[in-house]
Amino acid sequence: MIKINIVGGGLAGCEAANFLANHNIKVKLYEMRPLKNTGAHHTDFLGELVCSNSLKSKSLDNACGLLKEEIKNLDSIIMESALKNEVPSGNALSVDRDNFAKYITDKIKNNKNIEIINQEIENFNENEIYLICTGPLTSDKLVNKIKEITKQDNLFFFDASAPLILKDSINMNIAYKKARYDQGDDSYINCPFTKEEYLNFYNKLINAKLAMIHNFDKNYFEGCMPIEVLAKRGIDTLRYGPLKPKGLETEKYPKPYAVVQLRQDNLLGDLYNLVGFQTNLTYGEQKRVFSMIPGLENAEFVRYGLMHRNTYINSPILLNEDLSLKTNQNLIFAGQLAGVEGYVESAACGLYAAIKLYQKINNIDLSFPKNTMLYSLIFYITNGNGKNFSPMNANFGIMYGVNKKNKLEKANESINSIKEFKKELNL
Repeated sequence: MIKINIVGGGLAGCEAANFLANHNIKVKLYEMRPLKNTGAHHTDFLGELVCSNSLKSKSLDNACGLLKEEIKNLDSIIMESALKNEVPSGNALSVDRDNFAKYITDKIKNNKNIEIINQEIENFNENEIYLICTGPLTSDKLVNKIKEITKQDNLFFFDASAPLILKDSINMNIAYKKARYDQGDDSYINCPFTKEEYLNFYNKLINAKLAMIHNFDKNYFEGCMPIEVLAKRGIDTLRYGPLKPKGLETEKYPKPYAVVQLRQDNLLGDLYNLVGFQTNLTYGEQKRVFSMIPGLENAEFVRYGLMHRNTYINSPILLNEDLSLKTNQNLIFAGQLAGVEGYVESAACGLYAAIKLYQKINNIDLSFPKNTMLYSLIFYITNGNGKNFSPMNANFGIMYGVNKKNKLEKANESINSIKEFKKELNL
């Protein structure tokens, strides 16, 4: 009988282990805690929520709400536990974190097809299959092993990332498309400042509230310098750096004082990132201050900028669509290590990897429905830009054919497709 090794007892690992075990596949689940702690966990439970106790919105017209409904229909243990341990939280799904993790731990421990092994994995047996779900706090020894296997320094440690916004929320009556010095690439969107607007923005930026940084020594890398840190070097630093206006003049704006550029971030062209705007501002401050940029007064933020230790592989270069390594299909990556961001996204990624593994073991050739949020997330992390790849959470900007008016319609289509897929798989 085939046995699957799953490394990591977080949301992705537990989701994968539960699915495979419930479909008569033996699983060895490796979790290094409590023998070795991460510094971020507080209990010995599997599936512990390290940060917030919220799994975000329950609404189907919310991307994460849709993703939750999709994996619930695929018998997600994370959703099962969340719904049994829900606490009042308005339109969000929030849980009693200890009871949530204890429920998952008990289910995993009592599953006859799962063997839990408290051990830090440092090497892989080349004749066995490993599903690696160790998350952003992957141990240094395992990080070094993955580097060795992939023969490249492919694990990224970004200390800061820039926000993403929906293209449709940009005011194109103010913003405009233009390549710097008319060099032929007009995929950038430009937001011009007058001197007065810039000085007002600058003062708000350097005085904005910062998010708390855990386990970070503030040794910033020049290549990903937080915008607020760069600004504090001098009032004109940004104007000679990421907000340089030269080469972006137009007839309407013959002498912009400073210009913020936005760069297309996904294949569909629905998402744009703020170039050079890596930040450690709180989410509320990002919304307040960055909405002062001309043309972004009504910007819809798909993902806010973030600063923290984050270990993930360059999935677009390294992974197949079933999340197996292109150079070794016995090694499969899922969860935040594979480049998704968020609790539900991590669990969903683990579940997807388990389903594809189940299909492979049973020689079932059936495509995962492409009109779903889960597939859209997997497609993004395996087909994105390998030169500028950073983790992604669920959002309608990565889902084909979705706009502001048809979100609910597309969500219902997605759920129906998941149900049909489950029926065809005989799950």
